[in-house]
Amino acid sequence: MLKMFDHQQKGGASAARTRVLLADDHYLVRAGIRSLLQAMPDVTVVAEASDGREVLECLTRETIDLVLLDISMPGLNGLEALPRIKKDFPLVSVVILSMHQVSEYAVKALNLGASGYLLKKDSVAQLQTALKAVLAGGTYLSPGLSKSFFRQSLDAPGQLLQRSLDRLSPRQREILQLLAEGETTKGIGLILNISAKTVEYHRAQLMKCLEIFDVPGLVRFAVQSGLVALETE
Repeated sequence: MLKMFDHQQKGGASAARTRVLLADDHYLVRAGIRSLLQAMPDVTVVAEASDGREVLECLTRETIDLVLLDISMPGLNGLEALPRIKKDFPLVSVVILSMHQVSEYAVKALNLGASGYLLKKDSVAQLQTALKAVLAGGTYLSPGLSKSFFRQSLDAPGQLLQRSLDRLSPRQREILQLLAEGETTKGIGLILNISAKTVEYHRAQLMKCLEIFDVPGLVRFAVQSGLVALETE
C-alpha cells in the first residue's frame, strides 16, 4: 500500500533535504530501511510503495529526488518500473536496493537508467555513501558485486532469453509477469484496467512471439529470464 508522509519543517528547512521514495513489498523491510534513512542528516522519506505502479503513482503526486527501488515486487517489478520512471521523471535518481547479488541484475539496472545498485546486506555507511554519490551525479555499485561486475559475461542461453524478453511490448511483459504471479485473466484485466478479451489478445500475441503455448511454459520463461524472481527472503 502506498503511503505518504508529511515532513514539513519550520523555516523551510525541508527544501534542503533529500526527498526519498522507498519501494519494497515487504513492510518490515521498509520499516527498517525507513528508520535508517530518517536517522541520516538531510534525508526525508516522503512516501513508501509496495509495487512499481504505486511508485509511478506517487511520483505524479510528490516531489521526489531519489527512489530506493526493490527488484522483486508483485504486479510491476522494479526493473520493469525503472525505464518508466526515467522516461516520465528523468530528474529523479534511482538506486536499486535488492537481495540479488547477481551481476546480470546490476548490468540491466544500469542500462535501464539506475544510478546505483545496493544489496540489502550492505552496511548503513554504504547506503549513505551510495546516496551521496548518486545525488552528486555519480554511480555507485555495492562492493559485494563490483569485482564480478566488470568480469560479467552473460552465457549464450542467458543472452537468448534476454533477446526474447526484449521482443515483447511493455504491455505483453506486464501480462507475462502477472500470469507468472498467478493472476487470472479477469484479475489481470482489473489490475490493468483493460477487458478480459484484451488480456487474452495480448497473451496470445506474447505466446506467438515466444513460441510458448501454455501458461506453465510462460511461467518458467518469466522465472528463467529474471522477469519474476524466486523470493528467498
